[in-house]
Amino acid sequence: MNRPQVSSFFDEATNNVSHVVSDPETGDCAIIDPLLDYDQNSGRTGTGPADKIIAYVRGNDLKVAWIIETHIHADHISAAPYLKEKLGGKTAVGEHITQVQSIFSKIFNTEADFRLDGSQFDHLFRDEEKYRVGKIEAQAIHTPGHTPACMTHLIGDAAFVGDTLFMPDYGTARCDFPGGDAGTLYRSIQRIFALPQETRIFLNHDYLPADRKEYRWETSVAEEKRENVHVHEGVSEDDFVAMRDERDRALAVPRLMIPSVQVNMRAGEMPPPEENGVRYIKIPVDTL
Repeated sequence: MNRPQVSSFFDEATNNVSHVVSDPETGDCAIIDPLLDYDQNSGRTGTGPADKIIAYVRGNDLKVAWIIETHIHADHISAAPYLKEKLGGKTAVGEHITQVQSIFSKIFNTEADFRLDGSQFDHLFRDEEKYRVGKIEAQAIHTPGHTPACMTHLIGDAAFVGDTLFMPDYGTARCDFPGGDAGTLYRSIQRIFALPQETRIFLNHDYLPADRKEYRWETSVAEEKRENVHVHEGVSEDDFVAMRDERDRALAVPRLMIPSVQVNMRAGEMPPPEENGVRYIKIPVDTL
Protein backbone atom coordinates (compact mmCIF):
# COMPACT_ATOMS: atom_id res chain seq x y z
CA MET A 1 0.00 0.00 0.00
CA ASN A 2 1.60 3.22 -1.19
CA ARG A 3 -1.50 5.35 -1.70
CA PRO A 4 -2.78 7.13 1.40
CA GLN A 5 -6.29 8.43 1.78
CA VAL A 6 -6.26 12.26 1.68
CA SER A 7 -9.15 14.38 2.92
CA SER A 8 -8.80 18.14 2.59
CA PHE A 9 -10.43 21.00 4.45
CA PHE A 10 -10.63 24.39 2.74
CA ASP A 11 -10.98 27.61 4.74
CA GLU A 12 -12.28 30.33 2.43
CA ALA A 13 -11.51 33.14 4.90
CA THR A 14 -7.76 32.47 4.56
CA ASN A 15 -7.72 30.45 1.30
CA ASN A 16 -5.89 27.81 3.32
CA VAL A 17 -6.19 24.05 2.86
CA SER A 18 -5.50 21.60 5.68
CA HIS A 19 -5.12 17.90 4.98
CA VAL A 20 -5.65 14.66 6.86
CA VAL A 21 -3.57 11.91 5.26
CA SER A 22 -4.22 8.39 6.52
CA ASP A 23 -3.23 4.78 6.02
CA PRO A 24 -6.44 2.92 5.10
CA GLU A 25 -5.05 -0.31 6.54
CA THR A 26 -4.04 0.86 10.02
CA GLY A 27 -6.09 4.04 10.47
CA ASP A 28 -2.99 6.01 11.46
CA CYS A 29 -2.95 9.55 10.11
CA ALA A 30 -1.10 12.84 9.90
CA ILE A 31 -2.77 16.25 10.05
CA ILE A 32 -1.02 18.81 7.87
CA ASP A 33 -1.24 22.61 8.29
CA PRO A 34 -4.33 22.96 10.54
CA LEU A 35 -5.62 26.41 11.49
CA LEU A 36 -7.70 28.42 13.93
CA ASP A 37 -10.11 31.19 13.12
CA TYR A 38 -8.73 34.59 14.10
CA ASP A 39 -10.68 37.84 14.21
CA GLN A 40 -8.19 40.64 13.72
CA ASN A 41 -10.53 43.34 15.02
CA SER A 42 -11.18 41.69 18.38
CA GLY A 43 -8.08 39.50 18.76
CA ARG A 44 -10.32 36.49 19.41
CA THR A 45 -9.62 32.99 18.16
CA GLY A 46 -12.08 30.28 17.18
CA THR A 47 -11.78 26.55 16.67
CA GLY A 48 -14.28 26.05 13.83
CA PRO A 49 -11.83 24.83 11.14
CA ALA A 50 -10.04 22.54 13.61
CA ASP A 51 -13.32 21.12 14.91
CA LYS A 52 -14.16 19.93 11.39
CA ILE A 53 -10.91 17.97 11.38
CA ILE A 54 -11.64 16.54 14.83
CA ALA A 55 -15.08 15.39 13.68
CA TYR A 56 -13.56 13.73 10.61
CA VAL A 57 -10.80 11.97 12.56
CA ARG A 58 -13.18 10.68 15.23
CA GLY A 59 -15.89 9.81 12.72
CA ASN A 60 -13.47 7.60 10.80
CA ASP A 61 -11.78 6.08 13.87
CA LEU A 62 -8.38 7.46 12.87
CA LYS A 63 -5.37 7.65 15.17
CA VAL A 64 -3.27 10.82 14.90
CA ALA A 65 0.45 10.12 14.71
CA TRP A 66 1.63 13.52 13.46
CA ILE A 67 0.51 17.14 13.35
CA ILE A 68 2.83 18.61 10.73
CA GLU A 69 3.51 22.20 9.75
CA THR A 70 5.02 22.45 6.27
CA HIS A 71 6.47 25.83 7.32
CA ILE A 72 5.81 28.78 9.65
CA HIS A 73 2.70 30.25 8.07
CA ALA A 74 2.18 33.98 7.65
CA ASP A 75 -1.54 33.92 6.88
CA HIS A 76 -3.19 31.86 9.62
CA ILE A 77 -2.67 30.76 13.21
CA SER A 78 -1.90 27.09 13.71
CA ALA A 79 -4.39 24.86 15.51
CA ALA A 80 -1.68 22.31 16.40
CA PRO A 81 -1.87 22.68 20.21
CA TYR A 82 -5.66 22.44 20.19
CA LEU A 83 -5.64 19.34 17.99
CA LYS A 84 -2.88 17.72 20.03
CA GLU A 85 -4.94 18.24 23.19
CA LYS A 86 -8.04 16.71 21.59
CA LEU A 87 -6.51 13.97 19.43
CA GLY A 88 -2.89 13.38 20.44
CA GLY A 89 0.00 13.11 18.01
CA LYS A 90 3.42 14.73 17.75
CA THR A 91 3.77 18.30 16.52
CA ALA A 92 6.51 18.65 13.92
CA VAL A 93 8.20 21.13 11.58
CA GLY A 94 11.44 21.30 9.62
CA GLU A 95 14.67 21.72 11.57
CA HIS A 96 15.35 25.10 9.94
CA ILE A 97 12.61 26.56 12.15
CA THR A 98 15.58 27.79 14.15
CA GLN A 99 16.44 30.27 11.37
CA VAL A 100 12.88 31.57 11.32
CA GLN A 101 12.85 31.93 15.09
CA SER A 102 16.18 33.78 15.02
CA ILE A 103 14.91 36.24 12.39
CA PHE A 104 11.51 36.96 13.88
CA SER A 105 12.52 36.95 17.53
CA LYS A 106 14.47 40.13 16.73
CA ILE A 107 11.63 41.68 14.72
CA PHE A 108 9.11 41.02 17.51
CA ASN A 109 11.60 41.50 20.39
CA THR A 110 10.46 38.31 22.10
CA GLU A 111 10.85 37.66 25.80
CA ALA A 112 14.42 36.98 26.99
CA ASP A 113 13.81 33.27 27.62
CA PHE A 114 12.23 32.56 24.22
CA ARG A 115 14.06 29.50 22.90
CA LEU A 116 15.59 29.61 19.41
CA ASP A 117 16.16 25.85 19.14
CA GLY A 118 12.77 24.69 17.86
CA SER A 119 12.09 22.85 21.12
CA GLN A 120 8.52 24.17 21.17
CA PHE A 121 7.79 21.35 18.70
CA ASP A 122 7.88 17.64 19.53
CA HIS A 123 9.96 16.79 16.46
CA LEU A 124 12.16 18.61 13.94
CA PHE A 125 12.41 16.92 10.55
CA ARG A 126 15.77 16.72 8.81
CA ASP A 127 16.17 16.86 5.05
CA GLU A 128 15.46 13.44 3.53
CA GLU A 129 14.43 12.02 6.91
CA LYS A 130 12.24 8.95 6.53
CA TYR A 131 9.24 8.18 8.74
CA ARG A 132 5.91 6.39 8.47
CA VAL A 133 2.22 7.12 8.63
CA GLY A 134 0.93 3.72 9.63
CA LYS A 135 2.57 1.34 7.16
CA ILE A 136 2.99 4.01 4.48
CA GLU A 137 6.54 5.21 3.95
CA ALA A 138 7.10 8.96 4.14
CA GLN A 139 9.98 11.36 3.65
CA ALA A 140 10.61 14.99 4.56
CA ILE A 141 12.29 17.05 1.84
CA HIS A 142 13.74 20.50 2.57
CA THR A 143 12.31 22.91 -0.03
CA PRO A 144 13.17 26.44 1.15
CA GLY A 145 12.79 29.71 -0.73
CA HIS A 146 9.39 30.89 0.46
CA THR A 147 10.79 30.58 3.99
CA PRO A 148 14.01 28.95 5.25
CA ALA A 149 12.08 26.17 7.01
CA CYS A 150 9.75 24.98 4.22
CA MET A 151 9.46 21.22 3.87
CA THR A 152 7.69 19.03 1.34
CA HIS A 153 6.31 15.83 2.87
CA LEU A 154 6.14 12.87 0.53
CA ILE A 155 3.73 10.37 2.07
CA GLY A 156 3.31 7.39 -0.21
CA ASP A 157 2.39 8.78 -3.62
CA ALA A 158 1.24 12.14 -2.22
CA ALA A 159 3.45 15.22 -1.80
CA PHE A 160 2.36 18.03 0.52
CA VAL A 161 4.28 21.07 -0.68
CA GLY A 162 3.01 23.83 1.61
CA ASP A 163 3.23 27.22 -0.15
CA THR A 164 6.08 26.24 -2.48
CA LEU A 165 3.76 25.68 -5.44
CA PHE A 166 0.19 26.70 -6.21
CA MET A 167 -2.14 25.34 -8.89
CA PRO A 168 -0.47 25.58 -12.31
CA ASP A 169 -2.68 28.53 -13.33
CA TYR A 170 -1.59 30.54 -10.26
CA GLY A 171 2.12 29.78 -10.09
CA THR A 172 4.46 29.83 -7.12
CA ALA A 173 4.99 31.23 -3.64
CA ARG A 174 6.28 34.69 -2.85
CA CYS A 175 9.90 34.94 -1.70
CA ASP A 176 10.10 38.39 -0.11
CA PHE A 177 9.58 37.38 3.52
CA PRO A 178 12.69 37.66 5.75
CA GLY A 179 14.86 34.66 4.90
CA GLY A 180 13.12 34.01 1.56
CA ASP A 181 14.97 33.79 -1.76
CA ALA A 182 13.67 33.27 -5.30
CA GLY A 183 16.71 31.39 -6.58
CA THR A 184 16.47 29.01 -3.64
CA LEU A 185 12.78 28.47 -4.36
CA TYR A 186 13.52 27.65 -8.01
CA ARG A 187 16.04 24.98 -6.98
CA SER A 188 13.63 23.58 -4.39
CA ILE A 189 10.92 23.24 -7.03
CA GLN A 190 13.33 21.25 -9.18
CA ARG A 191 13.56 18.73 -6.32
CA ILE A 192 9.78 18.39 -6.40
CA PHE A 193 9.81 18.08 -10.19
CA ALA A 194 12.31 15.20 -9.86
CA LEU A 195 9.71 13.10 -8.04
CA PRO A 196 7.80 10.47 -10.06
CA GLN A 197 5.61 12.23 -12.59
CA GLU A 198 2.43 10.61 -11.29
CA THR A 199 3.03 11.88 -7.74
CA ARG A 200 -0.05 13.65 -6.43
CA ILE A 201 0.65 17.19 -5.18
CA PHE A 202 -1.51 18.68 -2.45
CA LEU A 203 -1.34 22.44 -1.92
CA ASN A 204 -1.69 24.68 1.10
CA HIS A 205 -3.64 27.42 -0.73
CA ASP A 206 -5.78 28.25 -3.70
CA TYR A 207 -6.63 31.83 -4.64
CA LEU A 208 -9.03 31.07 -7.52
CA PRO A 209 -7.77 32.90 -10.62
CA ALA A 210 -10.43 34.93 -12.43
CA ASP A 211 -10.80 32.41 -15.25
CA ARG A 212 -11.46 29.43 -12.93
CA LYS A 213 -14.76 28.91 -11.12
CA GLU A 214 -13.90 26.24 -8.53
CA TYR A 215 -11.21 26.04 -5.87
CA ARG A 216 -8.61 23.31 -6.39
CA TRP A 217 -5.76 22.04 -4.28
CA GLU A 218 -4.68 18.79 -5.92
CA THR A 219 -2.44 18.54 -8.97
CA SER A 220 0.52 16.35 -10.00
CA VAL A 221 4.22 16.64 -10.71
CA ALA A 222 3.57 16.13 -14.41
CA GLU A 223 0.88 18.82 -14.54
CA GLU A 224 3.02 21.35 -12.65
CA LYS A 225 6.05 20.73 -14.86
CA ARG A 226 3.97 21.06 -17.99
CA GLU A 227 1.66 23.95 -17.12
CA ASN A 228 2.82 26.04 -14.15
CA VAL A 229 2.68 29.63 -15.36
CA HIS A 230 5.80 30.63 -13.43
CA VAL A 231 8.09 27.62 -13.50
CA HIS A 232 7.10 25.14 -16.22
CA GLU A 233 9.82 23.20 -18.02
CA GLY A 234 12.00 25.53 -20.05
CA VAL A 235 11.90 28.45 -17.58
CA SER A 236 15.46 29.26 -16.47
CA GLU A 237 16.44 30.14 -12.92
CA ASP A 238 17.42 33.68 -14.00
CA ASP A 239 14.07 34.25 -15.69
CA PHE A 240 12.18 32.86 -12.71
CA VAL A 241 14.09 35.05 -10.24
CA ALA A 242 13.48 38.17 -12.34
CA MET A 243 9.76 37.40 -12.55
CA ARG A 244 9.43 36.51 -8.87
CA ASP A 245 11.35 39.59 -7.66
CA GLU A 246 9.25 41.93 -9.78
CA ARG A 247 6.00 40.29 -8.71
CA ASP A 248 6.91 40.27 -5.03
CA ARG A 249 7.66 44.00 -4.99
CA ALA A 250 3.99 44.62 -5.77
CA LEU A 251 2.59 42.37 -3.04
CA ALA A 252 1.22 43.65 0.27
CA VAL A 253 2.12 42.15 3.64
CA PRO A 254 -0.35 39.31 4.32
CA ARG A 255 -3.33 40.45 6.40
CA LEU A 256 -2.61 38.09 9.30
CA MET A 257 1.18 37.95 9.09
CA ILE A 258 1.84 39.81 12.35
CA PRO A 259 -0.24 37.58 14.64
CA SER A 260 0.44 34.40 12.67
CA VAL A 261 4.23 34.40 12.73
CA GLN A 262 4.41 35.38 16.40
CA VAL A 263 2.22 32.42 17.33
CA ASN A 264 3.34 29.84 14.78
CA MET A 265 7.03 30.12 15.59
CA ARG A 266 5.94 29.00 19.09
CA ALA A 267 4.32 25.84 17.64
CA GLY A 268 0.91 27.51 17.78
CA GLU A 269 1.11 28.64 21.39
CA MET A 270 0.25 32.26 22.20
CA PRO A 271 2.94 34.53 23.70
CA PRO A 272 3.18 34.19 27.49
CA PRO A 273 0.73 36.22 29.58
CA GLU A 274 1.90 39.50 31.07
CA GLU A 275 1.46 40.61 34.68
CA ASN A 276 -2.27 41.16 34.20
CA GLY A 277 -2.79 37.64 32.86
CA VAL A 278 -3.46 38.80 29.28
CA ARG A 279 -1.51 37.57 26.25
CA TYR A 280 -0.56 40.18 23.66
CA ILE A 281 0.38 40.27 20.00
CA LYS A 282 2.99 42.93 19.18
CA ILE A 283 2.77 45.17 16.12
CA PRO A 284 6.20 46.39 14.94
CA VAL A 285 5.88 49.87 13.49
CA ASP A 286 7.62 50.75 10.20
CA THR A 287 9.46 47.42 10.20
CA LEU A 288 7.77 44.88 7.91
